[in-house]
Amino acid sequence: MHGRIAIIALLLLINLFLLFRLVWSDQGVFAYLELKNRYEILQARIDDVDGKSLDLSQEIRRLKSDKGYQEKVIRERMNFVKKDEILYIFPDETANTSGEGSDDQEN
Repeated sequence: MHGRIAIIALLLLINLFLLFRLVWSDQGVFAYLELKNRYEILQARIDDVDGKSLDLSQEIRRLKSDKGYQEKVIRERMNFVKKDEILYIFPDETANTSGEGSDDQEN
């Protein structure tokens, strides 16, 4: 009878040890959940980068083939004008509108 209790106690200790390793070790449930969370975050970042890459590829293709789009982009981004056109560039509304610092005189 004492041998049987000793075996049950030993098996119980082994089960507790295995349970501890299953839950709290470096390869346990909590580590798995953390890795799963990191995987999902990285997968979302990859999907975002893939989407941006696709958008850029489409824009490159359009810039190579569509002359009207080329002209639009050059005019908007590089401030190019056609012959006999006048370009007006207005300051940003977010710029310093109070005039502070703009009236500084150099001596």
